[in-house]
Amino acid sequence: MDQSISKDINNSEANFILRDLIDKFLGQWKWFVFSLLVCLSLAFLYLRYTIPKYKASISLLVKDDRKGGIESELSAFQDLEVLSNFKSNIDNEIEILKSRSLIESTVIDLGLYISYINEGRLKSEEIYKYRNIDVIFAAIDNDFFKRRFSFSVESVSDSTYILKTEDGKRSLYRYGQWVSCCATRFKIVHRGSSKKASHQDAFRTIVKFRPLAQVVESYRNRVVVAPLNKNTSAIEISIVDIVKERAEDFLNTLFKIYNRNSLDDKNFVSENTSRFIKQRLSLMETALEGVEKESEDYKKEKGVTDIKSEADNFLENSSTFQKNLLDAETQLKVVSSVYDYIKSNPRFSLIPTNIINTDNTYADLINQSNQLILERNRLLVNAKPSNPIFYSIDSRIDALNSNILSSLARSKASLEIKKRDLERQNAEIRGRISQIPTQEREVRVLARQQQIKESLYLYLLQKGEEIAISLAVTAPNAKLIDSALASNVPISPNSQSIFLAALLIGILLPFLTIYTADLLDTKVKVRQDLERKFMVPFLGDIPKSDLKKENLTSTSRSSLAEALRIIRTNLEFMLNQVPAGVGKTIFVTSTLPKEGKTFISVNLAKTIALTGKKVLLIGLDLRNPQLGKYLDLPSEGLTNFLASDETNVAPYIVKQEGFKEFYVLPSGIIPPNPAELLMIDKTANLFDDLKAKYDYIVVDTVPASIVTDTFLIAKFAHAFIYVVRANFMDKRNLYFLENCYKEKKFPNLSLLLNYTNNAIKYGYGSESEKNKKKWFRK
Repeated sequence: MDQSISKDINNSEANFILRDLIDKFLGQWKWFVFSLLVCLSLAFLYLRYTIPKYKASISLLVKDDRKGGIESELSAFQDLEVLSNFKSNIDNEIEILKSRSLIESTVIDLGLYISYINEGRLKSEEIYKYRNIDVIFAAIDNDFFKRRFSFSVESVSDSTYILKTEDGKRSLYRYGQWVSCCATRFKIVHRGSSKKASHQDAFRTIVKFRPLAQVVESYRNRVVVAPLNKNTSAIEISIVDIVKERAEDFLNTLFKIYNRNSLDDKNFVSENTSRFIKQRLSLMETALEGVEKESEDYKKEKGVTDIKSEADNFLENSSTFQKNLLDAETQLKVVSSVYDYIKSNPRFSLIPTNIINTDNTYADLINQSNQLILERNRLLVNAKPSNPIFYSIDSRIDALNSNILSSLARSKASLEIKKRDLERQNAEIRGRISQIPTQEREVRVLARQQQIKESLYLYLLQKGEEIAISLAVTAPNAKLIDSALASNVPISPNSQSIFLAALLIGILLPFLTIYTADLLDTKVKVRQDLERKFMVPFLGDIPKSDLKKENLTSTSRSSLAEALRIIRTNLEFMLNQVPAGVGKTIFVTSTLPKEGKTFISVNLAKTIALTGKKVLLIGLDLRNPQLGKYLDLPSEGLTNFLASDETNVAPYIVKQEGFKEFYVLPSGIIPPNPAELLMIDKTANLFDDLKAKYDYIVVDTVPASIVTDTFLIAKFAHAFIYVVRANFMDKRNLYFLENCYKEKKFPNLSLLLNYTNNAIKYGYGSESEKNKKKWFRK
């Protein structure tokens, strides 16, 4: 049962503390409103004057040999070996799309290193398409892209403007006039009218030039290239910019330049191979004509028409050897021509591909060498030959070329051996057909030479057509899915997020401030601060009052009057043990000075006197008397009586006007020995005498923690009122009060909280107090 009661008490205390905390924040509602208004206003101003940023994106379908793609559209030409030499995948293409060289080409193509800014009163706006002027340069070199400068153009009329440089120099020019300024030469052209461009009679545009490398790096950091799906070769390129149209143009131009470069790379090898084939075709055509002419002249000279029928039986046996010999000689010539081409051309020349089709090893080595040469040529665009990266590439190219030459040499030697063997076997057979005229043998030799050259010619002609077809049908690496499009809603700043953040900050800022201030505040503020410390009877609290003197009457309805009436009533319950006929003695003290004990003593005495009781107020603060601030009193008083030989204190007691039975015994002059003066027997006799004459005696004493006077006279009191001033008394000083209560140094001790912030409720209080409400409370 006891545990249940204790649990209920704890829950009640927890609920009370929570309610108290809520009331504390609700009491500061004006700061929450003020904080919300300030934060929302700042958020509005931020959104009003912050330049918005927009996101634009473009979707592409990239050729990927692992996932398929646009190559399927060229399936009709899939048997051409030339088209199979180029391999790509989406990872490589993403890196190319983010490359510095590609973005630099895009920036130069669009002229994005120049910024046009319309200067406003509070916010400047960068313009792109719908601007008033264009700047055209006479010449652009590499040094130009390294400069940084700016100037402003102020329109004077439709034909003239003022150019203001960074050093403040102003000059008048005509539109279209060449100007030498900022270490360069340019002219400014007034653009034609546009519905969206702001062509006012007078405008001011700031033109800024930034180094190309800085602009490229800015765009490169903002470009995001990512695959749309891991199972497809589609990618999305996006960029964030403050100008929507510029972002769209940048992405569209980036895509065009990327496709153009990829086509150029693919056609480079094909064009070189085509050029080589044309040269060889010209040589083969001349050689073939020579052989045919020689055969014609021989037959005319020898009178030979058709000797084949005469040697059919013999030639049938030798046809197999002749065919093999023909193949060997063809292969030997092809290998020799490629070998001679490699030896006679420069070190990093591209090697013709698909000429030798008897051994795939040659084609693979040649393709690897060509790919390295292309990569080397691409790197030379942005790097010097002395770059260490070329050492590795050059070494690999040399090693591949050496392997190709070695393989060709071995193949050539093997074919020569094979040729000699076939010739030997063919000679043996021809010896068996010695009956055939010599003319037939010589004609056969000529025919064989003609056939070899004709085979080479047809072979080169076929390859040339394949190269021509590949040049005509070369597909780009990417296909456009969706062109660049910028969102109409800016991604930054996000108005909803900013207003939400402002709302949260507006609430949290005063909450944290009040909570932190409350944690750091060690002052006693409310009744609960005292009751949580120890269980001392609590008489009540006195609200704030700016009046040092208040005319308390029986009809007073001020907050102070009502609070004193409550204290007077509570005090009666504490004094009900006092015998009848004995004046009830009430001592008022505090821990420190300026806590309002004198104010409480005076007004409590007045309140009791209003009930018709005979009341005496004694100023027993002999060290720093303060009753004179609230009442009109003479200079002589208690100390004069105690220090004299007089036995009657009545001459020193002053009756107060406006009250029937309210008397005051002033402190008198400040004695040199107040503690010793209070310890004499005359003091005790005085209190005995006064208790018999007055119904209530209210005594204003000194602060208890400062001097010992209060403890010396505590035995004369029936009750002690210990005054604690709100927002003044440090909680750490409550230990003194706790010790006094535990050790019972003060009889019948009770607490009174002074100068609190309690509001007037239920219509109590004077009309003047009600009218003192702040404007925000009203």
